[in-house]
Amino acid sequence: MLTISNRTSPVFVASQPWLDRLPHTLRTRVINEVFSIKGDKGDVLLRAGEPVMGWYAVLSGLVKLQTHSPDGRLSVFLGVSAGDWFGEGSALKSEKRRYEVVALRDTALMCLPLPLFDELRAASLEFNQALVAQMNKRLSQSMAVIEAGRVRSPQQRVALYLSRLFWHGMKRIELSQEELGHLAGLSRQTVNKVLQRMQLDGLVAINFGRITILDEPALAALLTTADSD
Repeated sequence: MLTISNRTSPVFVASQPWLDRLPHTLRTRVINEVFSIKGDKGDVLLRAGEPVMGWYAVLSGLVKLQTHSPDGRLSVFLGVSAGDWFGEGSALKSEKRRYEVVALRDTALMCLPLPLFDELRAASLEFNQALVAQMNKRLSQSMAVIEAGRVRSPQQRVALYLSRLFWHGMKRIELSQEELGHLAGLSRQTVNKVLQRMQLDGLVAINFGRITILDEPALAALLTTADSD
């Protein structure tokens, strides 16, 4: 069940590097005007075809961004975890959202409203620098995902979605095998098989709802080598 609230996380807003460089009036507006959207696992938090309301961040939980082709095929092209922004491309264009955002677990989003997003772009160099850095990161992720879907083996696809490209070098990733399967476009059974092999090879340790990276260089090496599976 979706709920929309004017109450959001002041800690997350305050952590943004561009906030303190804003004029006092504009900084106060950011703090007061952001709002949150909360939903349960499986909820469509943002629907394709709807007007874009702003720039979004995941406060807690995990979401996937997906599209449906005309013949009904589902394509998941990105997962976004807590602490990360998404939707900057949609916010920059005056068009309706092309994808839907689905909660993979109970999730809270924060929205920076579009009028305020546009005002920050016009007024703040630091905000624009943060936005460009975010877009560059998202481009790298998108290119990797496209390549993974076309040519990489299941083992390489799992390795990609455990890599620092998505988790910023985190060693303990709070991610279930079901969630990893949603992101990598693989069945839970295939993900389990790949993770069991990785665990035997000493790359990861598997716990309930958590994957611990034991050998990040070896995991990264999988992305540049052929896999015989």
